[in-house]
Amino acid sequence: MGEPKFARPKFDTPSHPWKAARIEEEHAIQANHGLKNMREIWKAKSQLRRHRRQAMRLIGMVDTTEPHGKREMEDMLRSLHNKGLISSEATLDDILSLGTEDILNRRLQAQVYYKGLAISMKQARQFVTHGKIVIGNQKVTIPSYPLSRDEEENLTWHPSCPWVDNTEHPIRKAIDGRASTAEYGVEEEEVDPEATKEFAKEVEVAAEVAPSVKKDGGDE
Repeated sequence: MGEPKFARPKFDTPSHPWKAARIEEEHAIQANHGLKNMREIWKAKSQLRRHRRQAMRLIGMVDTTEPHGKREMEDMLRSLHNKGLISSEATLDDILSLGTEDILNRRLQAQVYYKGLAISMKQARQFVTHGKIVIGNQKVTIPSYPLSRDEEENLTWHPSCPWVDNTEHPIRKAIDGRASTAEYGVEEEEVDPEATKEFAKEVEVAAEVAPSVKKDGGDE
């Protein structure tokens, strides 16, 4: 039963502690999202597992058009949509395609970075823990706070931050500079900076003076 005073962990730890593939994957996720420890990843995986389990149970029902099954399915889709995990036109199959990073992307730390309020995930975490981020009029200092769709519009800096109204502040200039040079959602073609006309001419001349394969007696 356990001690009533102390809540049990609401996440599952890995069944095997020393699997290289899992450890490498978790280290990559930790670096990309600026997480403090692996426990935050395990919480996201446990939450994702619960969503998938419930979706598979509803998919396996004989008839989801019955009042009870249909209401439960609609409640789940609406709940996950409000959490920002799926779109308004999503189905139960879309829930099964969610990944661990989809859960982590809804954390307050990640949303601060994605909204352009910080230049990195680590800085976003620092802003949150130091009380520089507010949702509406409420200061939130928990980086793992799950941000809903309704709260996204009210996410901003705390009014007491010195860079809110001062565009010449070093932090504000760094953030604005990153925002002005970033191209979100557009993949730019990689251009070789050395591929100039002079460089092309040098390659052409080098190709003319280079010995051929037949002259050296090599394999044709």
